[in-house]
Order: sequence, then C-alpha cells, then structure tokens
Amino acid sequence: MIEVRHLVKRFGPKTVLRNLDFQVEAGEFVALLGPNGAGKTTFLRILASLSRPSYGQVQVAGYLLPQQASAVRRRLGVVSHQPLLYGDLTAEENLRFYGRMYALPDLDRRTQEVLDLVGLAARRRDMVRTFSRGMQQRLAIGRAVLHDPEVMLFDEPHTGLDQEACAMLDEVLQQVAARGRTVVMTSHDLARTADLASRVDVLSHGVIRASTRTDRLAKDSLLAFYRQALEAE
Repeated sequence: MIEVRHLVKRFGPKTVLRNLDFQVEAGEFVALLGPNGAGKTTFLRILASLSRPSYGQVQVAGYLLPQQASAVRRRLGVVSHQPLLYGDLTAEENLRFYGRMYALPDLDRRTQEVLDLVGLAARRRDMVRTFSRGMQQRLAIGRAVLHDPEVMLFDEPHTGLDQEACAMLDEVLQQVAARGRTVVMTSHDLARTADLASRVDVLSHGVIRASTRTDRLAKDSLLAFYRQALEAE
C-alpha cells in the first residue's frame, strides 16, 4: 500500500531524510517513533503529498508521488498539526464542505455519523473558531475519516487532547484498523502505541533504525526496544 525507496529530503544544505526505505502492507497499522527532529513530520508530509522529495521513489495506494498527487489525495485521510478547518463555518458546514469535495453520497447521514463519532453532535451548529484546541482536533479527525479513505496518516494526533478526547481517538483508530485500512501514525506516547499499532518503526537522523511487530514485544518492553534502537546509531 505504501512503498518508499531511497528517499532523500533536503532543505538547503540540511538533509532531513537520508536514503530512507519504508514499506507498509494493506491493513497494517505502523507507529513511527523517534526523537524531535528525527524527520517524522517531514516524512508524513511527503506521504501526504504536501512536500516533494528531493530524491527517491514514493508510491501510495499504487500511485507515484509527486506525479500522481491528485489520485493519492482522494485515497488519503490526514490529521496533522494544522486542523485544516474553516473557522467561520460551523462543524457541520466544515464536514459538508469536505464531503462535497469527495462527492460523498448520502452526505447528511455520513455527516451525522461522524459528528456522533467524534462527540461533537451537540456543537454541530457552532462556529469552529469558538472551539478549543481539543475540539478542533476532534473535528479534524472527523474530517479525515469522513470519506472512509484507504490510507490514514496521523501526525501525533493525541497532542492537545484531554483524556476523554484521547479515548475517543483511540476508539476511532481501532475502528479504522478493524476496517482493514492502512494507518501510519507518529507518536511520542509509547503506551498508546503499543496498544494500537501492529508494527513499530524507529526513525532517527533521517533513517529507520529498527522495526518490529508489536505482538513480538514482551509486555511493557517497547521503551527498552526504542532506547536500544537509538543507542545503536
């Protein structure tokens, strides 16, 4: 579903991603761990077609990036540090706007389903600019799952959420995984990562340092695996 070969990303003289190889099968849930500055957000932006690689091959859902970015975007759901919402529209209007972009059938029903899913049905007619950071993140998650995409990219999605919203997000992620969708998520929350992901990759200094399936890890051993990967640089 996702195949990356020899990926390099440079910003002027600085190289952020260094000959990176990465592959995700359909239905896998991969958590991408790494320290700040490791290149995680840059990598997700390339997968989301929001940034162009300097070198290498990137393929998502059978389409090449950046050459076939439009086709890739129709198959993606993305939750990034920016909510990508319109503050002067209501929660309902935001979802309807994106639903029309994807030409979703039965948009009324789907909008209601998503508002219920993210716990915002009671605030459906409120302007998004009046929402807290956590509420905006909830709606951003709703926007990302609205069209039931094949591939979902989450960049530290729990950031800024209270415990109730984190539990809601975990439920959404579990539902997405249960539907056989492909998920790549960056995170600093090792406990949640171990419970949600089927695979963990450690990214540091622009390359994948280690990778393992979570079902091969002993209970509470993810932190030790992560530290060992970083120490082996």
